[in-house]
Amino acid sequence: MTATLSELTPDTLAALLERIAGKDASALRELYDVAAPKLFGLALRILSKHEWAEDVLQESFVNIWRFAGDYRRSLAAPMTWMSAIVRNRALDHLRRVNTTETEWSEGLDELVPSGDPDPEAMSLASDEARQLAGCMQQLEPVQRQAVALAYLRDQSHSEIAEVLTVPLGTVKSWIRRGLAKLKTCLGGGL
Repeated sequence: MTATLSELTPDTLAALLERIAGKDASALRELYDVAAPKLFGLALRILSKHEWAEDVLQESFVNIWRFAGDYRRSLAAPMTWMSAIVRNRALDHLRRVNTTETEWSEGLDELVPSGDPDPEAMSLASDEARQLAGCMQQLEPVQRQAVALAYLRDQSHSEIAEVLTVPLGTVKSWIRRGLAKLKTCLGGGL
C-alpha cells in the first residue's frame, strides 16, 4: 500500500504505524511523505525557526519509529498521537535552547550554593521513586496514562483530553481517582 497526500486518513495512518511497529522502513518513508508537511507546520508554529523545526521533525520521526508499537488507536487518532510527539519534542527543544542561551558568569558559582544533593538525599529520592513507580503500576491503565501526561509531561487537562480523544470531564475523573489511589498507596504523603 502506497499512501498519497489524498490518503491522509486515520485508517491509512494507523496502517502505516502498524507496519512501522513491525520495523517496516518503507512504511516510515510513506508516513514521512504524507504526514511530514503537517507535522513540520506544527513544529514551525511552536519554534518559529525553520532549522529548529527541521531538527524537531527528524527527532519526532525517530521517536515514531521507536514507539510505533506503543500507539493505541483506541486512545488517540494517529495524527493526534504524532502531533503530541512533535509538540513535546518542540517544547523540549525550547527548554534546551533557553537553558543554553542563559549566560552564566563563573564568578557567580562561588556565591550560589551547590544544588547537588547529598548521598542521603539521593538515597531517599530513589526509595520514593521506586515506591511511586510501584503505586503507578497499581492504577488502571487509563488513570496511569492521564496522571503521567498531566504530571510527567506537564500537559493540561484539555490537552490530555485532545490526545486521548475523550471528554474533558473523563480526563478530570481519571486524574482525580488516580491521584486518590496514589495518595492511599503512598500512605497519604501525596
